[in-house]
Amino acid sequence: MRTSLTRRHFFGLAAGASALAACSAPGPGPAHVVTSSAPAPTSSPPPSTAAPASAAPAGPATEVARATSGRPEIALTFHGAGDPRITRQVLDLIRQHGAHITVLAVGTWLAEHPDAARMVRDGGHELGNHTWSHPALAGYKPEPMLAEIERCRDKLTEVTGTPGTFFRQSQGQHATQQELVEAGKAGYARVLSYDVDSLDWKDPGPAAIRSAVAQARAGSVVSMHLGHAGTVAALPGIFTDLSERGLTAVTATELLK
Repeated sequence: MRTSLTRRHFFGLAAGASALAACSAPGPGPAHVVTSSAPAPTSSPPPSTAAPASAAPAGPATEVARATSGRPEIALTFHGAGDPRITRQVLDLIRQHGAHITVLAVGTWLAEHPDAARMVRDGGHELGNHTWSHPALAGYKPEPMLAEIERCRDKLTEVTGTPGTFFRQSQGQHATQQELVEAGKAGYARVLSYDVDSLDWKDPGPAAIRSAVAQARAGSVVSMHLGHAGTVAALPGIFTDLSERGLTAVTATELLK
């Protein structure tokens, strides 16, 4: 399953704090093969030492970017990185509105702030894998690409007790065919892309973030980010809009069931 949308994304991971500074920019849409001309890294992340968290599917993962059930639900999905104090603020607002979210965690964030990931888990929310270091993954060769996925998978299992339900590619709204293949090898049956980008990583202000999320429709998967104060400020208005439109924010698993 694939969707068509003419966007690719570029992302900056702030040093030290692992903050998500940027996560999308115009560019070519999804492809069935790796089309990025970015050079492969000269070295791979350290090899995975933990046992695989789950049995690998029979083949490549399936990409999903929205649900087609027709139920009045959307999934707010957050790229997991940044200041854990902001993570706590986001989770408090989510709890106040009786919602549940999916957080796609970056491995370096898991390593630096394991308690933040546990806050997500303990709040009844869903966790997923967003690579170890959030590189321009589509430009990687298969072996280092798999290493990025597996290293985050193993850290996620170590920190939270689960490898996460989904993998999400880094620096791309849609997965390449190679990313689907490597995600499958790492044990992920589904790659979670999205059809609505909040653009909160640009810090455009709460009103602009709220307006972007208002484009979501029943079944939408919305991309948002932990670690941005503007996202926190936008959430009350976002929930007001959802309530007025009869939409409920649920985890991606709930949305796609």
